[in-house]
Amino acid sequence: MITAIVLIHAAADSIPETAQTIADIEGVSEVYSCAGDVDLVAMVRVSAHEDLADLIPAKISKVPGVLGTDTHIAFRSYASADTEAAFSIGD
Repeated sequence: MITAIVLIHAAADSIPETAQTIADIEGVSEVYSCAGDVDLVAMVRVSAHEDLADLIPAKISKVPGVLGTDTHIAFRSYASADTEAAFSIGD
């Protein structure tokens, strides 16, 4: 599974609608509205790198209200939730 963090600049007057439309795209697991340099952060999980090419420029970037994206591909997860899940199989 490939995880990408997509930083999204969006038109201020359409952030809620833009976020919901992005959240409804297959492969997008979560979308957060943020304070700071970006308006939205989307967590994308796909099975192959090629899927990112289909998802980000062809779908997310085409959503009305999206002004630009910056994608970061995750190498490893260090979240405690992931570690706990690995040891709680069968609980």
